[in-house]
Amino acid sequence: MAVNYNAKEEADGHPSGVGAPGGAGKSRKPDNTAFKQQRLPAWQPILTAGTVLPAFFIIGLIFIPIGIGIFVTSNNIREYEIDYTGTDSSSPCNKCLNVSWNSTPPCTCTINFTLDQPFETNVFMYYGLSNFYQNHRRYVKSRDDSQLNGDNSSLLHPSKECEPYSTSENKPIAPCGAIANSMFNDTLELFRIDNETRIPITLNKKGIAWWTDKNVKFRNPSGNTNNLTALFQGTTKPVNWPKPVYMLDSEADNNGFINEDFIVWMRTAALPTFRKLYRLIERKNNLQPTLQAGKYSLDITYNYPVHSFDGRKRMILSTISWMGGKNPFLGIAYITVGSICFFLGVVLLVIHHKYGNRNTSADIPN
Repeated sequence: MAVNYNAKEEADGHPSGVGAPGGAGKSRKPDNTAFKQQRLPAWQPILTAGTVLPAFFIIGLIFIPIGIGIFVTSNNIREYEIDYTGTDSSSPCNKCLNVSWNSTPPCTCTINFTLDQPFETNVFMYYGLSNFYQNHRRYVKSRDDSQLNGDNSSLLHPSKECEPYSTSENKPIAPCGAIANSMFNDTLELFRIDNETRIPITLNKKGIAWWTDKNVKFRNPSGNTNNLTALFQGTTKPVNWPKPVYMLDSEADNNGFINEDFIVWMRTAALPTFRKLYRLIERKNNLQPTLQAGKYSLDITYNYPVHSFDGRKRMILSTISWMGGKNPFLGIAYITVGSICFFLGVVLLVIHHKYGNRNTSADIPN
């Protein structure tokens, strides 16, 4: 039903008898303002050949050089990868393929390899796993952050999120949860072979975790003593661990919940194929490369079973650049987007040059 308002009503902002003193109710008519009457100034872009074509060409000219630079930088990163799962019958680690948790004695194997080119800068040693879904919802939730932060109450009373890895033998597990229970525990040692002599390569186990994780998120329980054995009294080790958490390292600043190997593992990966930092190989001086070209051997204490879920294990040696590790995808993506934009710019330029001056009935009237 239509309602008519006279000029006086519109000027007052309400109909007669409504909103006036003693009226029956308040008017629902919006105030006569630019905002409420939608009269504010607005800007709407009009896409023309003069604006679209330069945009395509500019994007192309910017993205293609950036992509080439990123791609070349990524290719300059040295990387060497060894798969030591042992599925191949000729692999030295094939004898360890069916190893189980806490096998006694542990299975060991040695893989010899050759570096054709030297690694000039600091080298990062990673371990890699495939077909391991750390991103599973229940797996990601299976932890107690309060316990890992050193809360004494949570130490003895783990969160229900840790089930079924919260207690064992009627004792609380520290650290609890499926993430901690499945911690990677292979041991990797690297040697350089010089005239049939094995020279050990120094592998630094500190500095591999994020500073915020090491100093903020992970803390050992507090108490009247610095003895971790006493602080973790009343708890038990995770089911798949060969030793309790307070025996992960002989150094006090890398033991317990603040052990860097443990911290690195607890930062879950987003994809089923991932790598995690294992050790650092620092360059000693500028006169020699960190790893010279030549023969090397990798000694592996094979503790971590992956054959049961068709997983694979790798050791990766890699340098880094200003953009991080080796990853050609970003450079390829920039080059692809830039090339597409430049190609579309050329196509639209040809179309505009051929048909742009024609007047059609679809033109917008003035």
